[in-house]
Amino acid sequence: MSSSETEPAGALPAVAPQLRALRRRASLTLEAAARDAGLSPAHLSRLETGQRQPSLPMLLSLARIYGTTVSELLGEAVTDRDAVIRAADMEPTAAGGWTYWPAGAPGRGMQALRVHVPHGSQGDIVRVHPGEEWLYVLKGRLRLRLGDTPHRLAPGDSAHYDSLTPHRIDASDPDGVELLFVHTLLQSPTAALCLGPIHGDAT
Repeated sequence: MSSSETEPAGALPAVAPQLRALRRRASLTLEAAARDAGLSPAHLSRLETGQRQPSLPMLLSLARIYGTTVSELLGEAVTDRDAVIRAADMEPTAAGGWTYWPAGAPGRGMQALRVHVPHGSQGDIVRVHPGEEWLYVLKGRLRLRLGDTPHRLAPGDSAHYDSLTPHRIDASDPDGVELLFVHTLLQSPTAALCLGPIHGDAT
C-alpha cells in the first residue's frame, strides 16, 4: 500500500455513500477516479463500501477531482444557506466577455446562473467536461452546437445535454442573448472546460 493510502490516525465520519454518489455525479469510473487520486481501484472501492476510512489528504484529492468540498464528502449539512436568492443580491461577474449573475446558492450539486452572452464572444470555443447542462433562452437567439449538430434556439426554447458532448454557444443577435443556465460542475478551472477555439462558423 502506498503512503497515500495510509489509514488516518483517528476515525472520520462514514463517507461511503457520498463518495460513490459524488463520483457518479462527476461521471467518473472507479478506475479513472482512483487513477486521478493516486489510489488503486481496489482501495477506492473499499472506501466506497465503508471497509476503509479516507485520510484528510485523500478527502482533499477526491473533493478536487469530484468538483466538490470536503464538507460535502463528509455529508455535512449546510445550514446557513438561504433557499431564496434576491435579485438585489445577485452581483454580476464578467469573464471572457460573458456576464454571469448567480441564481442559486453556492456549494450545491447544481450551479444556477443567469448569463448574458454578447454577439461574437467565445463562439469559437468548444467546451467538454463531466456533468450535465440545461439552458433556457430568455431573450435573443442562440446558436448551440452539440457535437456535429447545430441548433438555433429562440426565446422560450431550452436544451438539456450531457456536457461530455463537445458543445459551443454563440449569440445570433447583435444585442446578444440572455440565458438561464444550470450545470452540475463545481470548482473546475476554466482550462478544464475547453478544448479550445476552432475556426469556422458555429452553425
